[in-house]
Amino acid sequence: MKTAVNTATAPTLALAMADFKEITKARLAISVVFSSLAGYLLGAPQIEVVSLLLLAFGGYCMVGASNAYNQIIEKDLDALMKRTENRPIPAGRMSVNKALFLAILLTVLGVVSLYILNPKTAMFGAISIFLYTSCYTPLKTKTPLAVFVGAIPGAIPFMLGWVAATNEFGIAPGTLFMIQFFWQFPHFWALGWMLDDDYKRGGFKMLPTGKKDKGTALQIIMYTIWMLVISVVPAFGITGRLQLSIPAAVIIFLMGMVMLIFAFLLYEKRDNVTARKLMLASVSYITLMQVVYVVDKFI
Repeated sequence: MKTAVNTATAPTLALAMADFKEITKARLAISVVFSSLAGYLLGAPQIEVVSLLLLAFGGYCMVGASNAYNQIIEKDLDALMKRTENRPIPAGRMSVNKALFLAILLTVLGVVSLYILNPKTAMFGAISIFLYTSCYTPLKTKTPLAVFVGAIPGAIPFMLGWVAATNEFGIAPGTLFMIQFFWQFPHFWALGWMLDDDYKRGGFKMLPTGKKDKGTALQIIMYTIWMLVISVVPAFGITGRLQLSIPAAVIIFLMGMVMLIFAFLLYEKRDNVTARKLMLASVSYITLMQVVYVVDKFI
């Protein structure tokens, strides 16, 4: 009897964990936590393990809460799209009330964890949830400018780590914010290009011109250039304590050029294959760029 109960419990627990990962978008949340930790390492005069753990836990909770609220609000639209129809709420595996309880719990845990670090960190975390849920989410079916609004909470994590480490906001964390802010446009527009047909089923307006055309590709090129410029600005010694050596700046510039090449190829070919290559290049860029920044500080 005990074995039967254990056997029945195991799949249930595994399914619950899978749904938790899905409603909090675990992969996205982990990438956000990575950005926050990179920002912390850049700003911290000395590394404190407890602070790192609080930042990682609080960061995951805040991102998880934002995604849970998003999926509650968009549950009917998610059911219309192939990529989201199997999410816990539209698939019927999780009720709206349970999802809302989870979102509120994660919000409280996240804010408290970040507040223990310092009030500024908690404030920026709360602003991120508010903008993502109350502004970005409803705007997605209204205007392509939603991507601009969504880029604000999306750019907070890299900066958040610095603020968590220093309890200060200025030119240095502002630069980290701008790097990730401009990066999001080529990243999300490449993703929107690939998923345009599916997004249209849900009524989402993700591409700046509303079409997979040269106008959209041109804007991707422009924002990639801005991202590249901002990424190497710290090498000129004008961003306070945030500094970058010339060799590190060259590495980052070359990585950014790879993204820019794919952006130009998308302008030329305007196909999903090239858009996917750009999207993957953007994911590699943001991760490796942050690694280079951190390594450069400590060598």
